[in-house]
Amino acid sequence: MIQLPVSSTKTATGEILYTLRNASDMRVVISNRGGTLISWHAPDRYGRIADVLLGYPDTKGYVTNLPFFGGLIGRWANRIADGHFMLDGADFLVDRNNGTNHLHGGDAGFHLALWDVHVDNNGLRLRHTSKDGEAGFPGNLQVEVRYRLDEEGELTIDYQAITDAPTPVNLTSHAYFNLNGGCSDISDHMLSIDADYFLKVDQRLIPTERAEVAGSTFDFRQPSLIGPRLASSDAQLGLAGGFDHCYCLHWNEGMMHGALREVAQVYDPGSGRALTVATTETGLQFYSGNFLDGVVGRGAQPYAVHDGFCLEAQAFPDQINGPDAEAVILRPGQIYRQTTVYRLSVRD
Repeated sequence: MIQLPVSSTKTATGEILYTLRNASDMRVVISNRGGTLISWHAPDRYGRIADVLLGYPDTKGYVTNLPFFGGLIGRWANRIADGHFMLDGADFLVDRNNGTNHLHGGDAGFHLALWDVHVDNNGLRLRHTSKDGEAGFPGNLQVEVRYRLDEEGELTIDYQAITDAPTPVNLTSHAYFNLNGGCSDISDHMLSIDADYFLKVDQRLIPTERAEVAGSTFDFRQPSLIGPRLASSDAQLGLAGGFDHCYCLHWNEGMMHGALREVAQVYDPGSGRALTVATTETGLQFYSGNFLDGVVGRGAQPYAVHDGFCLEAQAFPDQINGPDAEAVILRPGQIYRQTTVYRLSVRD
């Protein structure tokens, strides 16, 4: 494999920023704080470079990072209803930082931690230990995440974790994309998701049932403009202020468990940039930036609603409280593994 150049700089606030580069003028900037994807500079169809990620004007914002810009999320991505779950007959209460719900690891989630970073020939290797009782979760959890950028514009994120006591684990990356580089919102983006079902939610955005996408605003099995869907009167969009729903990704019976497969594509006709998402996970959270309004971002300008989108590969929200809870429990002697690949390319 081609050895990609990696450089690093230390910021005024003490974080270290690592830059991965390839021969196509792509640059991915990653912070040791939260393992955060700070920037992804990529060319459009005319070769013009722009940052396709949303983020703060400087590193100070990432100390609190309320929108979770670009962070590695854990120990639990998405929501846990009432911050409560049962595990092996014991009750656990975890941080409630989203009304009565637990969200994205709680008040001191992985996206705020200072990760140990090691540069290797293929990118970065990040390590973090979440101690027993942190945010209310049981067990000491050791996490390793690898970032690699290749010459094809693929950013691969490999996750591994081990524990010394049974604990729920659900990790993801919370990158916000805008393929036009922030020239406008995401209305003109075309999205496709390989899913026949999605999870309906209640007012707390906790899943209530699995529903077919067919005939609904949530049907992205064929490429569709996001803007007209956001204007829909669908009651589910009203609850979330847009899309903030998990899609149950298509799974062929012939596939091996944990197989990496392409699950979503986004295309911006204006710039020609295209994003492809592949993952080993069962769920994909599509979030349309519903709570961005007023958050000060690039160039010290406030973002507006729907200025970015997230496609977060993960287990299902609140799965720890559902019938398939055992699938998200990591036990001593087991290894949690997950791979998600974001690929940026250009169409003529």
